Amino acid sequence: MQDSSRKSRDGALSAPVFGIVADAVAYMIDAGQRTVLFMDVLRQRGNQYEEHLAELAPHVLHYSAELVVDGRHLDRPVNYVLARIVPPAGVVIEARRRPFVVVDPRAGHGPGIGGFKADSEIGVALKAGHPCYFIGFLPDPMPGQTIEDIARAEAVFLERVIALHPDADGKPCVIGNCQAGWALMMLAAMRPELFGPLIVAGSPLSYWAGVRGRNPMRYSGGLLGGSWLTALTSDLGHGKFDGAWLVQNFENLNPANTLWGKQYNLYSKIDTEAPRYLEFERWWGGHVNLNAEEIQFIVDELFIGNNLAAGRIQTSDGTAVDLRNIRSPIVVFCSKGDNITPPQQALGWILDLYEDVDEIRAYGQTIVYTVHESVGHLGIFVSGGVARKEHGEFSSNIDLIDVLPPGLYEAVFIPKTGQTTGVDLVSGEWIMRCEARTLDDIRALGGNSADDERRFATAARVSEINLALYRAFVQPAVQAFWPPPMAKWMHEMHPLRLQYKLFSDANPWMAQVQDKAREVRENRKPVTAANPFAAVQQSMSAQIVGGLNAWRDMCEAASESMFLSVYGSPALQAAVGIDSDDAGPQRRPPKSALHRELVELRIAQLKTQITCGGLREALVRALLYVGLPRGAVDERGFEAIRRVRNAVDEGTRQTLAEFKAMVREQFFMLIVDQQAALAAIPALLPNDADQRRKAFATLCQVLEAAGQIAGEPAHRLMQVEKLFDPDAEPAADHQSGQRMTKLEGTKAS
Repeated sequence: MQDSSRKSRDGALSAPVFGIVADAVAYMIDAGQRTVLFMDVLRQRGNQYEEHLAELAPHVLHYSAELVVDGRHLDRPVNYVLARIVPPAGVVIEARRRPFVVVDPRAGHGPGIGGFKADSEIGVALKAGHPCYFIGFLPDPMPGQTIEDIARAEAVFLERVIALHPDADGKPCVIGNCQAGWALMMLAAMRPELFGPLIVAGSPLSYWAGVRGRNPMRYSGGLLGGSWLTALTSDLGHGKFDGAWLVQNFENLNPANTLWGKQYNLYSKIDTEAPRYLEFERWWGGHVNLNAEEIQFIVDELFIGNNLAAGRIQTSDGTAVDLRNIRSPIVVFCSKGDNITPPQQALGWILDLYEDVDEIRAYGQTIVYTVHESVGHLGIFVSGGVARKEHGEFSSNIDLIDVLPPGLYEAVFIPKTGQTTGVDLVSGEWIMRCEARTLDDIRALGGNSADDERRFATAARVSEINLALYRAFVQPAVQAFWPPPMAKWMHEMHPLRLQYKLFSDANPWMAQVQDKAREVRENRKPVTAANPFAAVQQSMSAQIVGGLNAWRDMCEAASESMFLSVYGSPALQAAVGIDSDDAGPQRRPPKSALHRELVELRIAQLKTQITCGGLREALVRALLYVGLPRGAVDERGFEAIRRVRNAVDEGTRQTLAEFKAMVREQFFMLIVDQQAALAAIPALLPNDADQRRKAFATLCQVLEAAGQIAGEPAHRLMQVEKLFDPDAEPAADHQSGQRMTKLEGTKAS
């Protein structure tokens, strides 16, 4: 009995012990195999890097493209090119659709991220039936090329796109990602006639803006003493700035991902993650160069100087770049999860330029913005979910944006369901609604105090002084004694390049890795999810990430504290000429007396044209009057307008540009003199009563497309019905009478 009892106890004890040992052995086999496969993926990454750089025009476009214009052959040659995207099989391009032009950022990486996959900016535009073009660049700049040269080359590219689509229903919609966004804004200010709607995604335009404790990257220029280090790096590169340093700055923002997370994610999912990892690394490692003049302009005028919104940037002929000259709708896409271009930097320029929404309207500008809650900087251009939703809706509704009355709007996206009103008027899975906003909505996102503005102004002044000292006393020696071979050596030995090269086939030790990886794939034994050692591995990884994040937070807090202390010093501010008694540096460009005169002249012209027009003008004027209290424009209403534009036939059908001009003119008439504009409606209508009633029914059809008409819009619609049909009875049996009875009941309730 005792022997059998002892054996039973020993068996009970040995079972879990044996299970733990088995789990440990299985985990060790799996970990060893994953290590070999991980090293082999790094080998493939290194080979891919070398092959990518060996290409004449390396890019990561998912689509085939045909060269249209080579910027190297222009009068002022640049390393930019214009290419036409070849539509893939099954994609039908509509000839009259406005073309889309996507411009990728030249911020250290190579081109193509806007067409990185099928669900991308280019992909959704193609799906919507638009011809698509891509402006990319080669790895090395042309000798002497400047930012202004690039802008003028892009103007040539847009002129060619316009010439290739003479029958398009609107000027090209141009998308600028990150760095390309501010570059296109500058071009649109200089050549506004070339642009249709302009979409800037993740583009910094107000560089000092941000919120304490959340946006530390804006302090880096001041903490480095200004742009003298940029000049030194360019001199060490013999007139070229290595884009790998810019990529390094991005890497430093998230050490947990750079030093651990990205590699661990590959290691832990080695059987499935390799293709996605290699695809992204192909772009991330495609480093390009900039001329010294280019990067110095970017750092001095934009990042540290913050001169774009202030109107202090001038072209070579002395023309000031004033963003208020832009006449196309501007769509700004940003995210609260973006630590490179937070919403304050993407939208702060609006506060820098305008006192209120009325001033935006006075300049005839339409600004639409949307703020994503969580996506990171790269996700704005790369995320398939973002492309299918935000970029997809913008592409599908770009004509709606183009005809919006001047003002400030936020684009919100509502899921389409089976209960959605007017579901047949919605093309995608979301309903885009442009809601009117004020500058207070932008201010609510947070921003700098007057003291913070003085700190950044002080940092900019210190940068100017340090750069002047460097150029006077250090630069001549660096340029004279730093030989070209050393510049090439420094370029090749950059840490970001070494991490690719050391694991490529150029390293003879990696040949063994390739052979071992082949054996592992033939005998792969992945561990199960129930293995306790896999859970321990995951827990250890989480602790490492937590530790690195804590280190990052500590460093960022220390950096912010140092910047605020150093540049907040009254003594330093006084020494560099910043008055501590000021409310803060005035960045708003001066208002032009000529502009005020033109506005006054335009108002006088509008008053004389209130009685001019016909049924189209009357319908649009009435539609705007009734819809204004809603404070929003819905894509369903615009689609209804699109479908009934031919219902009122007065000869030739209006083009979209003509329709846009009419909408803006009627909107401004209502702003200038609402009572006179309404009183003139009956004179614009035809004499035939049936035509008037049909026109009013069309008006109601458009207004009801987005849902029930209630409140102030319902009251205004009743006013308008009297203008269209003075003899109409609310209880009458005709269609408009039935609608009015319903509206009266809604209003009374």
